[in-house]
Amino acid sequence: MKKTILVVDDDKEIREGIRIYLEQEGYEVLEASDGKVALEILSQKETHLVILDIMMPNLDGTLTAYHIRKKNSVPILMLSAKSEEIDKISGLQVGADDYLTKPFSPMELLARVKSLLRRYLTLGNYQPEEKSSHLVEVNGLLLDKLEKKLFVEDREVKLTPKEFKIMDLLMSSPGRVFSIDDIYESVWEEPSFHSDNTVSVHIRRIREKIEVVPKQPKYLKVVWGVGYKIEK
Repeated sequence: MKKTILVVDDDKEIREGIRIYLEQEGYEVLEASDGKVALEILSQKETHLVILDIMMPNLDGTLTAYHIRKKNSVPILMLSAKSEEIDKISGLQVGADDYLTKPFSPMELLARVKSLLRRYLTLGNYQPEEKSSHLVEVNGLLLDKLEKKLFVEDREVKLTPKEFKIMDLLMSSPGRVFSIDDIYESVWEEPSFHSDNTVSVHIRRIREKIEVVPKQPKYLKVVWGVGYKIEK
C-alpha cells in the first residue's frame, strides 16, 4: 500500500519540488499551503507522515504541530531556515520528530522521510507527552511561555511584557479569582499601594486585544469587588 505524505508549506515551488522527489519514490503526496488547511486534510485523510514548514501565514508550523499532536501520532518532519533556531526548538518540544534546515538536498530529505516512516510503522504509533510544560491552554487561549506569545483561537495577539505576565498569572490557575493586589505584586514584583488604576488599565488593554466584544468578555472576567479571572 502506498504511503501518504502531507507537505505543508506556503511556498508553492517548494511544495512542488518536494512532491516530485517523493512521487518518484512511490509515495502519494498531499499538499497544504498553511496549517489550517493541513489540519482539515488530516481530519479527512489517513496520512503516514507530515512535512511541515515553520514559517507560514494563518497558522504557523509550531502551532500546527501542537494541534496535530493533540489528536494524531503521525510523524512530523519540520522544515526551518537557519534564522529560525528558537522556532525549531519549539517545534520539537510540541511533538515534532525531526527537522531539516533549508536549503537541503533531495537525498537528505528522502533519508529522513524513510527513517521516520520506518520507525513509525515498525515500532508503532508515537505517544506524545501529555502537555509541553511551556504551553498553557485554557478555553481557546494558548500561552507559549518560551516564545512569550499568546494565541486566541489560533490568532496571535501582541502583548506588552506586563500584559503577558498578567495573562501568564491568570492562566496558570483558570477559574481562580486574583485580587488587584495579587496581580500587582506578582507582575510588578513590589508591594501594592494604590495600584487599582495601574492594573485596571492593563486589564482593559488586554481585553481590547483578546475579546471580540471587550465590554462582554468571554475570556478575562471581573468578579466585582474581588478581582479578575480567566474563565475555565
